[in-house]
Amino acid sequence: MIFGTAGHIDHGKTALIKAITGVDADRLKEEKARGITIDLGFAYWPQADGSTIGFVDVPGHERFVSTMMAGAQGVEAALLVVAADDGVMPQTREHVELLALLGVSRGLVALTKADKVDEARLAAVEAEIAALLAPTPLAGSPVYPVSSLTGQGVEALKSALVERHQSHQPRMATRLFRLAVDRAFVLAGAGVVVTGTVLDGVVKVGDRVLVSPSGLEARVRAIHAQNRKSDEGRAGDRCALNLVGEKIEREAIKRGDMILAPEAHAPTRRIDAEVRVAPGAKKGLLQWMPARLHHATAETGCRIVLLEDKAPQAGDLARVQLVLDQPIAAFSGDRFVLRDPSESFTLAGGHLLDLAPPERKRRTPERSGVLDALENADDAAALAALMAVSAAPVSLTAFARMRGLSRAQALPLAGDALLLDDEFLLTVTREAALLAELKAALGAFHADNPDMPGQGLERLRMAIAPRIPAPLFRLLLRRFAARGDVAFEGNFLRLASHKVELSLEDENLWYEIRPRLDAAERFRPPRVRDIANALQEDEAAIRRLLRHCARAGQADEFALDHFLLRHATREAVRLAGELEAAGGPFNAGAFRDALEAASGSAVGRKVAIQILEFFDRHGVTIRRADLRRMNPHRRMLFEPVAPEGEAANNINLGRESSPVGRPDFKSGWGREPVPGGFDSHSLPPSILGG
Repeated sequence: MIFGTAGHIDHGKTALIKAITGVDADRLKEEKARGITIDLGFAYWPQADGSTIGFVDVPGHERFVSTMMAGAQGVEAALLVVAADDGVMPQTREHVELLALLGVSRGLVALTKADKVDEARLAAVEAEIAALLAPTPLAGSPVYPVSSLTGQGVEALKSALVERHQSHQPRMATRLFRLAVDRAFVLAGAGVVVTGTVLDGVVKVGDRVLVSPSGLEARVRAIHAQNRKSDEGRAGDRCALNLVGEKIEREAIKRGDMILAPEAHAPTRRIDAEVRVAPGAKKGLLQWMPARLHHATAETGCRIVLLEDKAPQAGDLARVQLVLDQPIAAFSGDRFVLRDPSESFTLAGGHLLDLAPPERKRRTPERSGVLDALENADDAAALAALMAVSAAPVSLTAFARMRGLSRAQALPLAGDALLLDDEFLLTVTREAALLAELKAALGAFHADNPDMPGQGLERLRMAIAPRIPAPLFRLLLRRFAARGDVAFEGNFLRLASHKVELSLEDENLWYEIRPRLDAAERFRPPRVRDIANALQEDEAAIRRLLRHCARAGQADEFALDHFLLRHATREAVRLAGELEAAGGPFNAGAFRDALEAASGSAVGRKVAIQILEFFDRHGVTIRRADLRRMNPHRRMLFEPVAPEGEAANNINLGRESSPVGRPDFKSGWGREPVPGGFDSHSLPPSILGG
């Protein structure tokens, strides 16, 4: 069990720990010279049953509150130290407030320097302490008068500590491992050693771990748990880990880092949270207010974004979004504290909810429902509520990582929900509702457009399920098509009962036209007028038929009265992609040469430019001056929709969203707006698939 000291400067915290354990927790030369604690100190008290009680000794000076916070987070009980001659002092009050905001609910009070005062003074200070703790989770904590100098009351306090330790229930170690680093140093003959409290999970000798947020890889060569050599460290232990790795060196790891299981690595700079405004925050919280965030052993600047109309005042409970200056490694449910930028007073404290919230539309009813769902401490209840309120599919991996679970632990929580692409969860109820909306939309479209083979997939998605990314929407459509509810016509979708057939005359005419658009002429097809003259047919009839075939996905009108067969369009996309892969962004001349080499006939620069402009309009290519590059999320636009089970061969289901079109994309490429938006064709990394 880990106890953390708390209390005003010079109230005898370090001396008391030495009287209990025999260990001087002040380890720095300056600390011994000045007689005050400056940095975190640690002491261990072995017990007769082989277990160990650990102590984290924190500074009491107001200048070192941030250091106190680094030590207080992760402790399991508080040892509040109050000097009998001084009584409750400013840092006593502040430390108690911080412990309350961090959720520390168990503790003992040591009334030190009891040998310097009489019984009346002891009684008065005990009453003062009781009044201080009354409105906090530490209310009712027993008080033990002690003297580190004479030994008065120390044995009684030690007995109380042992009793608390023996009745303590160890933390559950079922979540992914992580350790909050409070020290990093080099030990001769061993190398880099980090120390800290294991917040969750289990780590064993030989385990592969990551340093977060930097992402450096390491291996655990040796472990000391509770100051003893061990094969493993568990949640609640004070541990020293000897790390080895290619880039592991003293300067690469600092206080505030997390050592964690690779699955848990997901640093974030934007977090939705629930906070309780501190009593000392006289102005409450304001929109875009600067603050200092203290989480585990990390400290960073941040901005507060209010998620409610009313500015919360002292004592209010509120939801906020925190925009951090530096990324941190965290789990949903972690406690944190916000202080003013000068570290003079505490603004608020609370717990984290969503580690990947949206930058926009932060205050919608759906977002409120998502945060309500994440408030559930029970993981299964949280996931069920999240799926119920989310318009988009829920990422199983992202949810598991946010809650500190492995994928294997999270999968059974999904119950009978659908697992799309082996990753995204959708409830059966939501699937049925989507199918009903889909049928209604297609029925209305067929009624208005009886001569068209079906509705375009992207327009259909935006009409009924804009929050579902295009690749996932297509997976759902394949499920519906496999059941016979709908059917594909090229890149269009129709009700299974809807049929549009060419008349015998049009079908015969199409078989005459098709060869003239194929083979060597496929990239330089004749115009509608030329086809009509060659076949001695009405020009309007040829145009009508070709546009009908374009709507059916058999051809593409890349310029007025100029049509490519769909397989030629796909080939042109492939050639453009090969050009970029071979030499980066390409110009129209290089594209023309590629078309001519593939077809074996002259194409011409004008036609090449027309085809590229057609690609630009559809977002397949992105133009910058005279150069173009491919948009990987639109390359599949002209591909056929594969049957169930063949999605991986035809559709890019990449996990990272494209930076193009976002305000943080700085390269200069792709700033021109493209209809539809590229992000609608990518899968975002948040727990929601949209």
